[in-house]
Amino acid sequence: MRVLGIDPGSNCTGYGIVESGRNTLKSIHWGSIKSKSRTPFPDRLKTIYDDLTRVIGEYKPEIVAIEDLFFAVNAQSTIKLGQTRGVALLAAVNASLTVAEYTPLEVKLSIVGYGRADKNQVRDMVTTLLRLKEKPEPLDASDALAVAICHLHNHGTSNRLKEALSSRR
Repeated sequence: MRVLGIDPGSNCTGYGIVESGRNTLKSIHWGSIKSKSRTPFPDRLKTIYDDLTRVIGEYKPEIVAIEDLFFAVNAQSTIKLGQTRGVALLAAVNASLTVAEYTPLEVKLSIVGYGRADKNQVRDMVTTLLRLKEKPEPLDASDALAVAICHLHNHGTSNRLKEALSSRR
């Protein structure tokens, strides 16, 4: 299964494609969509949408996993993050892809085993889990890879549970 993980941000949106094989995880590609804070916000949203649409077309993921909102103290930042997530969701749905959403806590627990892990700890575990020779940069890209891995962990557990339940019948 090939998963596109997205870590939305209005200044930097990270993305990462991870593929699962027989008990293996493989990084296919990662990167970020950066924009200058001086760029009008609607133009930044268009850039994020266009670039994610290009990534989806090029790497053909089967599902998109996106980090869910966390509530920040700054209402303006929360609103912009919500709009950025909306654009990412639209890119996925317009490509007829299923979307899975995970909170930052769920991602950190799945990757590091600790819900308050910092971005560097997440990046270190992503590097280990994917057997990468270099640490993914920027941190938004490693967070996106973590979201994809989180989905693959959850999807695998869910499938094993279904198999176990069906075999008991």
